[in-house]
Amino acid sequence: MTLNYTYLANLAEQIPEIPPDSIVSRTIYSDDQVKAILFGFAAGQELSEHTSAQMAVLHFIQGEADLTLGDHSMSAQVGTWVHMPPRLPHSVYARTQVLMLLLMFKTSSSTEKQE
Repeated sequence: MTLNYTYLANLAEQIPEIPPDSIVSRTIYSDDQVKAILFGFAAGQELSEHTSAQMAVLHFIQGEADLTLGDHSMSAQVGTWVHMPPRLPHSVYARTQVLMLLLMFKTSSSTEKQE
């Protein structure tokens, strides 16, 4: 029996260089249930406040950032992990160069109707 899997030995190698004044993103995995996107932020770059219709997880791999989650502001650094329900307003500001993994969980329309 063959099972399909995705193996990345080092996430940081997936975005080897982040140009100044830039945000780089790379989808590293996607299927019917989850999408994994790796973001690289140059210092001083920001994802302004927005929402998503999907549940999401942020995992900070490198650097330091300021986060806004709803009405709350907090810091993120290596190892910070955040679970966000759908439609939570959020933003990310990179104080240093940042590498962040975003996991977006897709839900079926039948699940959404039950909520």
